[in-house]
Amino acid sequence: MREEKKRPKKLANIKHVVWDWNGTLLDDTWLCIEIANEMLAERGIRTMSKRRYQQIFDFPVILYYQRMGFDFEKESFEKLGAEFIARYEVRRGECPLHKGARHTLEKLHASGVTQSVLSNYPHHTLEEILRHHGIRDFFDDVTGADDVYARGKTERGRQWLARSSRARHEIVLVGDTLHDHEVARELGILSALVTVGSHSRSRLAKTGAPVFGSLRAFASAVS
Repeated sequence: MREEKKRPKKLANIKHVVWDWNGTLLDDTWLCIEIANEMLAERGIRTMSKRRYQQIFDFPVILYYQRMGFDFEKESFEKLGAEFIARYEVRRGECPLHKGARHTLEKLHASGVTQSVLSNYPHHTLEEILRHHGIRDFFDDVTGADDVYARGKTERGRQWLARSSRARHEIVLVGDTLHDHEVARELGILSALVTVGSHSRSRLAKTGAPVFGSLRAFASAVS
């Protein structure tokens, strides 16, 4: 049986889902690649395919910028990061929710599973864009970053967990990267990974966490 046809096991007794945003609920991987390639081409650096992107994307994103080939002796990571975000913000409205995202949020809500968002996206903008897509009311809590450099979200996750009344074994963090699995592990909660965003199935499968080919598949596994 081919790997993509294998069905992850059921996720039993889940009472709360913590969602990653970019690449997981929001279909923006294509835009991230497009903007990165614009910046690379303007500096005479080799551009990358989606496959290459999924191989090198990482957190903290300074590692990803290094792997792309940016020279921090010529330009600081802070300058490059701000440039990327500025270009992204101009075009973020072009990004839809992933296929099945709204259905998944609705299904979980109807079944009594509560939901929140934990993201590296700047908090004030995250609140705005969730409302733009008409899904803010699905989430009990939204936790974004206080800067644009995506250094990681473990500490913000700990702060959220300290406010939560849920038992850790009842919580699953859903994301599209190895970092999401690492955050869940640090927090002592479950993780589930989806192949719709920034990391390939082969990278995600190495974590040992359940890997789903779509958001609908994840929703069907929650019981």
